[in-house]
Amino acid sequence: MKLTRLFSAMVLLMTILSGAEFATAASVEEGGLTDFKNTPRTIKEFTGNGKWLLVMFWASDCHICNREAHQYVDFHFTHSDKDATVLGISVDGKAKFKDAQAFIKKHNIDFPNLIGEPEVVTAIYSQYSNSRWVGTPSFLLFNPQGEVLAAQVGAVPPDVIEDFIEKNTQVASEPKSSSKKSANK
Repeated sequence: MKLTRLFSAMVLLMTILSGAEFATAASVEEGGLTDFKNTPRTIKEFTGNGKWLLVMFWASDCHICNREAHQYVDFHFTHSDKDATVLGISVDGKAKFKDAQAFIKKHNIDFPNLIGEPEVVTAIYSQYSNSRWVGTPSFLLFNPQGEVLAAQVGAVPPDVIEDFIEKNTQVASEPKSSSKKSANK
């Protein structure tokens, strides 16, 4: 478990440090996502509301998604009233709509979920992350202003996400003058 957490932290950190430029919620044209009542929705509706947003891309037949789903339910429960929320996006599409519904029910997922055709969902991920789609689970992490700060393929332990949010919240709240002082030392 420690090795997995360390690997995930390193990959997340490398994504951030690589200088990759991510798209903001405002710059990606979305279409083709719906909620589970078939109402058209977008990721943009969930970003920029003063909280971090963790977007989990999942599939009902993904073994890792099934194994790890409870962690993100717990993360959402712990943070949703404070500083962060979770949004799930299923790649199951119309063909596996009932399977996606069963996944949500099986894991008692109480955070919002959207669904789209695989090619639509993967294109949205690629646009936001500025990288190619690899598979599920995949994650995007938006800051409270609606900017993507991290993208990850594979499971990410919630404590790594919490550490990342804490560090990036501290950096954002530091006065500009103290940032310059530390950079000049």
